[in-house]
Amino acid sequence: MDGTDGGSKMAASDILYIKADQSVEVQKRDVTLGDILTLECSNKDVLSKVKTLKLLKVPDEGQHRYVFSILKIIECIHEVYPTMDIQNIGSPDIIVTYEKPEKKNPFLHVLKVIGIVIITFIGAAFSIMAFNNDVSTTKLFSQIYELLTGTKSDGFTILELTYSIGLVVGILVFFNHFGGRKFSVDPTPMEVEMRLYENDIQTTLIENYSREKQEIEPGETVHNKALYSNKKGRGKL
Repeated sequence: MDGTDGGSKMAASDILYIKADQSVEVQKRDVTLGDILTLECSNKDVLSKVKTLKLLKVPDEGQHRYVFSILKIIECIHEVYPTMDIQNIGSPDIIVTYEKPEKKNPFLHVLKVIGIVIITFIGAAFSIMAFNNDVSTTKLFSQIYELLTGTKSDGFTILELTYSIGLVVGILVFFNHFGGRKFSVDPTPMEVEMRLYENDIQTTLIENYSREKQEIEPGETVHNKALYSNKKGRGKL
């Protein structure tokens, strides 16, 4: 069977598998299906053609985040290959975010890291001191030391030492991370919370766009919810 564009030969048994993450970041204004989808097909000619189908042209101004339904993307592919069997094994909705390429400033990056480290250290230290003061840790250790040894505590005993060591070890074990090294293959609690937060943000964005009917349809311009045309005979932007 002939493809409707480019004369590519397509067998009746050809199946196109597509997979997309729920959120994709791009750094070029002319976005194609190959930029946001992982594609697989036994027919390499079809695969190459589908990868180059234009999906979106990001304008110089305005919003730089768009939501696509996978059904609209499948419809876009069917305009070129009407009889293609397409299997989606990824997300049913895709958030495409355009990030303008920028040169990273190493000096500014180092300053940011130093600032975050200082703020985090001061915040954590203040929290620990406030907790210790709230529960009277010093007085409690003094009473326990005097009860066990019969002598008055001078403020720095084996209890304070083991408490300090245990505090550090407990934090390292809980966060499963020290520097650039993990103690196990499991994700850290911070990574889990960040992933849950990202999932909540993505779900909210998709629901909002869907309610407001702002999902983008491939083949149209941004300003009227239409971007590029992949229909035969329309060709140019």
